[in-house]
Amino acid sequence: MSFYATTPIYYVNAEPHLGHAYTTIAVDVLSRHHRQRGEDVFFLTGTDEHGEPVAQAAERAGTTPRELADRNAQRFRDMAARVNATNDFFIRTSDPEHIAAVQRVLQTVYDNGYVYPGRYEGFYCPRCADFKTEAELLPGNRCPIHEIVLEWEVEDNYFFKLSAFQEQLERLYAERPDFVGPPARYNEALSFIKGGLNDISLTRARLRWGVPVPWDEAQVFYVWFDALLNYYTALSYAREGEDLTDHFWPAEVHVIGKDILKFHTVFWPALLMAAGIEVPRRVFVHGFLLLDDKKMSKSLGNVIDPFQVIDVYGVDALRYYLIAAVDFGKDGSVSTAEVESRYDAELRNQYGNLASRTFGMLAQYRDGVVPSAQVDPEVATGFADIADRVCAHFDAVEPTQALGAVWELVRRLNQYVQDRTPWKLAKEDGAAAELDTVLYTLVEGLRVAALLSAPVLPETSARLLTALGHDDLALGAARLGAVEGGTQLGDLGQLFPKVEPAEPVEA
Repeated sequence: MSFYATTPIYYVNAEPHLGHAYTTIAVDVLSRHHRQRGEDVFFLTGTDEHGEPVAQAAERAGTTPRELADRNAQRFRDMAARVNATNDFFIRTSDPEHIAAVQRVLQTVYDNGYVYPGRYEGFYCPRCADFKTEAELLPGNRCPIHEIVLEWEVEDNYFFKLSAFQEQLERLYAERPDFVGPPARYNEALSFIKGGLNDISLTRARLRWGVPVPWDEAQVFYVWFDALLNYYTALSYAREGEDLTDHFWPAEVHVIGKDILKFHTVFWPALLMAAGIEVPRRVFVHGFLLLDDKKMSKSLGNVIDPFQVIDVYGVDALRYYLIAAVDFGKDGSVSTAEVESRYDAELRNQYGNLASRTFGMLAQYRDGVVPSAQVDPEVATGFADIADRVCAHFDAVEPTQALGAVWELVRRLNQYVQDRTPWKLAKEDGAAAELDTVLYTLVEGLRVAALLSAPVLPETSARLLTALGHDDLALGAARLGAVEGGTQLGDLGQLFPKVEPAEPVEA
């Protein structure tokens, strides 16, 4: 089976912040899980480099759009690498292969009769690169995202016949209730469609930084149509000498933020229909990371620097925090204080302490050799189906709940240690077999927890599984009791050492 997952591509008008890391980590977690299931995974991320936001940012910085794009695209590459993302390709919309593919697809849309010349009049946000309807505006004709006052723009350009796809989009949503997730976002997108679709501007006449329109080179394509096509065009050149489109398209899931919902859940499927291309299987919309009750945004000046968080706590701690702290699909508040709190309470004291105690007791009571025993039914009964539950959550694009299911096991094992008091069993005559059961249960529980949490905590899981002597990540082994005793444990050390943050990590 193939599994194709994408992040949105990120604007290069500013540097990466925690919100970008959040989406990239989430798609990486999905991709790592599906690799564990033996699927052929392709994970795409990249940068959106054309359009007015980039041109204006370059002008403010006293540089060219190309120079700004080159500089910030590298920063987004660095961010993906720093958060341990395993993306298979990093697309840039300034790639000549992408530009040529965009022109081919949109020429097909034109040839199919879904494009016509017209005049646009309306409010336009240069930071969103989005034309806003009056229903979307805040009082004073302000952008609902950036809160800046918008100007009324008038321009002659070409229009895409979005209205022609009213019935097809309604039918798509009726036939595929999981096309958009979570359900609240499905309802939002469907409401937008049922409110009546208007044709939208396909090109810009006054802008030069963009993909030239092949039938009228005095214009460039509106940046969103160029950007949306990246998910499709990347497959044609991501692997040198191969076209992966037939193998991976349609995408299994596009993961996006809710501020770009209408582009991905309305414009995008309509554009694909117009070009005769199959629509993706699913679009999953996550919420905002909120700092001081507002969406984290460089333009609003309220961001947390993911690199600084990693410097203090490590990359796995950042990955864990973002997946655990914010229910994926909903808005959630974040803070550096909570990063520290969860690191200490959940990673150090729950998971790290469980591993240290287990390894310590094995070393003290069994010379570091895992005893041959059976998993205690007291633990096994409640977690016999844990792998199935984790997989079901991932199938529903619920990484927070998947991680939560693993943490139920971690907490249960900690309670099990307290209940069974192996340090007392070690002193009792005739309790050797019972102690073997307790120690084996703890080791197996740790192994399964490490295996199932590996998509979120890849470095931690690799260390723990190596020390346990079983570093295979395949999900087939994610069963308590799947590995027999007799293994000599390796050195583990502290999984999550105590740290003292030197200074706040807000940028």
